[in-house]
Amino acid sequence: MNTDIKTYVTDAAKKIGIDMIGFASRDRFATVDAQHNPFSIFPEAKTVIMLGKRICRGALRGIEEGTNFGDYALFGKNWLEDEFLSLACYDLVNAIEDEGYEACPIFPNPSEMRPSGVSVAEGRPEPNVYPDFDHAAVACGLGEIGLNGLFLSPRFGSRQRFHMIITDAEIEPSPLFWGSVCDRCGKCAESCPLGAVDTENTQTVDICGKKMEVATINYDLCRICKNGACPNRFASYARPDRVAALCNRTCLCHLEESDTLDNKFENVFRQSDAWAIGAGNGIGRDTERANVLGGEFSKDGNRGNRK
Repeated sequence: MNTDIKTYVTDAAKKIGIDMIGFASRDRFATVDAQHNPFSIFPEAKTVIMLGKRICRGALRGIEEGTNFGDYALFGKNWLEDEFLSLACYDLVNAIEDEGYEACPIFPNPSEMRPSGVSVAEGRPEPNVYPDFDHAAVACGLGEIGLNGLFLSPRFGSRQRFHMIITDAEIEPSPLFWGSVCDRCGKCAESCPLGAVDTENTQTVDICGKKMEVATINYDLCRICKNGACPNRFASYARPDRVAALCNRTCLCHLEESDTLDNKFENVFRQSDAWAIGAGNGIGRDTERANVLGGEFSKDGNRGNRK
């Protein structure tokens, strides 16, 4: 067995092409209920590893222009499996098990999924246990939950997907991320044609002592959003994927314009005024905005014409 397992795993992850990796000890999940706790799946485990790969900025281009929605699904969370990350996770699991440690791969099913079976013994949670990947990513020191309710990393903002590995290798935990990516500007809420992001009513999310202010999100509205949100294919009641939605693309533009992210580009992401499609039935904070089918809004959230 490798005596410096953390360096071994980190180096293996780089060779495989993983962009982000973080480690958390089981005490960082002490407040998580058994139904969502990764250590319910592997009680003898000592470490949770979160590994991430970026969503290419260009994968959002077709959605930003309103011309190509399907190819974004290749980086999918709710439409298709992210095969790029799945293969990387498989390879890293093999690398860990080659060193004599058991490694359990966990893929990102929605944590709000309801159990699909009965407990196999008294005191055991019902199958299936679906860990909260956002909680785990924060616990592994990779970033924070932003005001818009999405995980944000200092390198990519919201442009990453995660897989999880639970292992009986005892690995030194990564330092928590105590900085800030989100500046609580509220542009996510301003840009939403359906008014689904309520920044007037927030809650404080506390993960391992890191406190983050998160807006109230009306996911019923997000589920009917036609502005880049992707429905959850696992369960109709689960949260949709909002990384490509207008609210988050606007967030991405703001983070890049404010020079917050480490992954930088020659040209700005938003080249012209953003398009937007309303609900068509008056749902939302602003009936006029919500009724504009095919309507377009400028960068600051006001109605405008696409250039």
